[in-house]
Amino acid sequence: MLRQHKLGEADRIITLLTQDHGLVRAVAKGVRRTRSKFGARLEPFAHIDVHLYPGRSLDVVTQVHSLNAFAADIVADYGRYTTACAVLETAERLAGEERAPAHQLHRLTVGALEALATDRRPRELILDAFLLRAMHCAGWMPALDECARCARPGPHRAFHVAAGGAVCTHCRPSGAATPSLGVMDLMEALFRGDWDHTELVSASVARQASGLTAAHLQWHLERQLRTLPLIERTAPHRLVETA
Repeated sequence: MLRQHKLGEADRIITLLTQDHGLVRAVAKGVRRTRSKFGARLEPFAHIDVHLYPGRSLDVVTQVHSLNAFAADIVADYGRYTTACAVLETAERLAGEERAPAHQLHRLTVGALEALATDRRPRELILDAFLLRAMHCAGWMPALDECARCARPGPHRAFHVAAGGAVCTHCRPSGAATPSLGVMDLMEALFRGDWDHTELVSASVARQASGLTAAHLQWHLERQLRTLPLIERTAPHRLVETA
């Protein structure tokens, strides 16, 4: 479940990311009452099996089964909570039109929430891995091992968001960023799930990879994610200095 907001005195409108039907918005009647039979299961970060009855404008929730209770562990830690909020906001933005299948995005979102709930890895790396893989689902994955413009094999030192990622010296546009050595290697490792590689990188390299990843996503979304500035990081999301 992605988010919810109040409707009337006792109801809520909930937004779900489903495997087969993508984004679905439905009314959960009476869930704000203390005697609601499934109100506690309809919370953000919940992985649920929900039954819906087709309505005139919005479906109506009739039954809810909890599959994974991620919320308790996530909301207990502010850093994990804000990171999980960024995951859900990204998932909703990338899901596109309502009722469009989103099998891979749904799987990635559940996996990211599970990793955050279990505190399996550093939350910054979990988020960046999710963002890169989610962009791949949307067709926005930045070029990392070849030039985004001419496909010349890398490695390349420059990165330009509008160009599509890494760029060679011949294609490098004005204003391209020059990340430190290892930054694009880390982004590639996060995308592939090579977690052993991530243990060897410095904090500076990790920060720069986060900045490039966030900048690339928000350029394609054409707007900033509201939740990113809230995330606790040793440095905020930003592009590395240009050269």
